[in-house]
Amino acid sequence: MSIPKEPRQLMINVMYLVLTALLALNVSAEIFNAFAMVDKGLRAANTALDTSNDALPQAIKDGAKKKDELKTYADRVDQVRAISKENTAYIQGLIDKLIDEGGNRNGSRDDGDYVDAYGIKEPIGKRDYDATTRLMVDSGEGMKMRQKMLDVKAKLLALVDEKERATFQLPIEIDDDTWKKSANKKKDWADFTFGHMPIGATEPIFSKFINDTKASEAALLNYLAGKVGLSKDDVVLDKFRVVAAPKKSYILKGESYEADVFLSAAAGAGTNTGISVSVNGSRLATDKDGVAKYTATGSSLGKKTYTASVSVTNPITGKTDTYKSEFEYEVGEKSATVSASKMNVFYIGVENPVEIAVAGVSSNQIQVNMTGGNISRNADGTYTVKVTQVGNAKVTVSAPGMNYSKDFRVKRIPDPVPVLGRNRGGKIGDGEFKAYPGVYPLLEGFDFEAKCEISEYLLIRAPKRQDPEFSPNQGGKYNAKSQSLIGKAAPGDNFLFQDIKCKCPGDPAPRAIGSMVFSIK
Repeated sequence: MSIPKEPRQLMINVMYLVLTALLALNVSAEIFNAFAMVDKGLRAANTALDTSNDALPQAIKDGAKKKDELKTYADRVDQVRAISKENTAYIQGLIDKLIDEGGNRNGSRDDGDYVDAYGIKEPIGKRDYDATTRLMVDSGEGMKMRQKMLDVKAKLLALVDEKERATFQLPIEIDDDTWKKSANKKKDWADFTFGHMPIGATEPIFSKFINDTKASEAALLNYLAGKVGLSKDDVVLDKFRVVAAPKKSYILKGESYEADVFLSAAAGAGTNTGISVSVNGSRLATDKDGVAKYTATGSSLGKKTYTASVSVTNPITGKTDTYKSEFEYEVGEKSATVSASKMNVFYIGVENPVEIAVAGVSSNQIQVNMTGGNISRNADGTYTVKVTQVGNAKVTVSAPGMNYSKDFRVKRIPDPVPVLGRNRGGKIGDGEFKAYPGVYPLLEGFDFEAKCEISEYLLIRAPKRQDPEFSPNQGGKYNAKSQSLIGKAAPGDNFLFQDIKCKCPGDPAPRAIGSMVFSIK
């Protein structure tokens, strides 16, 4: 008696290189729907495994009552189930934590982490790839999960008799070869599996690891059943579902689409059961676990569909049934996006933050250059642009198979507004007027860190029925003569601040920014 094992390789990975927290990639709803379809299939397979796994423990315990020496196998049943249950809860906890991290971040997965999308509840952060990276890569949870899966495998193998342990196969397998050999170089398995993955694309990955856990539980329960003498024909295939598990559901033009296609059963399969797999009418070879591998090259852009068929021959009745399901994937093109973080222009004299996002390309394969200025990469993956001349600048992003450019206007920092405190002129009390130490240049509505300085102005006091008094002033702060004129301020006096000039970062010379007139009340 045996239950079909899940494939050793059901790694689902969408490779995004995103170098900003504010710029979202243009991932279509259809792609997320494809992820949801894969996850739905895996969850259905998990439910089927639960059904078959629940049916075996009591039968094993009853079978062990035949002989005293069989009791040891009955005792292992609860251990197997406890290991599987604990690991399933652990992985589910990571899913809950990730959903909350992309949602309201209140410490638990609840309704506040979801939004209604045309009658369907979807995670608020399903497009959030930073949350996945923070939790699974930066905090180390991904590598912890990797070690957890290896520990679970070791614990389950320890329940196999020692002489059979070396050859006993379990579905749990961590694929290190793929990420190490991939052109998209990653620092470790967790970065390859979860780095810059939208939350909506990670749920099938977690479902896969839950599937591995439950399939391993099934393998151990079947092993124990055999040890207590249950017939291999005691459990028969009776409910089936075709499952396709792609390594990627979104691929770039020229890449290969690869998926494991296998049969999920609601009960264990007898060793005599005949299974054949085909895709679009073409027969595929199956491995010892009954898994067939389907590959297709993404030669054209757009959504692709294929039909997978699995035929099963019941070893008892000889009846053959065929089950079919349709699956989708999408072929995209390498693309890049360049965006000034604050405005769609570059300003002279300040550091202009720039965000660059490139889909499907490793960071070490990206080259960024510009004309009309200098661009440098920051530690957090963003970029900084410095320009010196009014006109135009161009940022160019190059990577294997693509070249993208974007033009930007280059401007001076806008003219500041001269103020006394917050006053730009008009009537003012003599006490308030005397309290200010000088003229200040105010940059209104400018989002950058920039400081302008007053260069000079002419202060004129025009009292009633008296000749005006003049004081040329260098800098924004009053000089001694200007302080004297300000100190004479009395109701009815008029004060003029004429020919105010200032100098902002990047200015070759002072610029005129207007005048102010105050009437003392």
